[in-house]
Amino acid sequence: EVKIDLIFCDVNMPEMDGISFVKEFRKDDKFTPVLILTTESEEDKIKEGKTAGASGWMIKPFKPADLVAVVEKLIR
Repeated sequence: EVKIDLIFCDVNMPEMDGISFVKEFRKDDKFTPVLILTTESEEDKIKEGKTAGASGWMIKPFKPADLVAVVEKLIR
């Protein structure tokens, strides 16, 4: 069995957008953190992601140290 500690996704992905992915993923897994890394910065889109169950939202580009800090917070 594979244990997943954290999932990264984007809002803009082929086949299924990131918010739809989070909604589907949350049907089976309520606990694994999902971090959305995207260029989307509209407040409505961020709220939609949080409502879907995203654990965090980072707007690209970002500094590597900021990503590390968020990952450390999410996988405690």
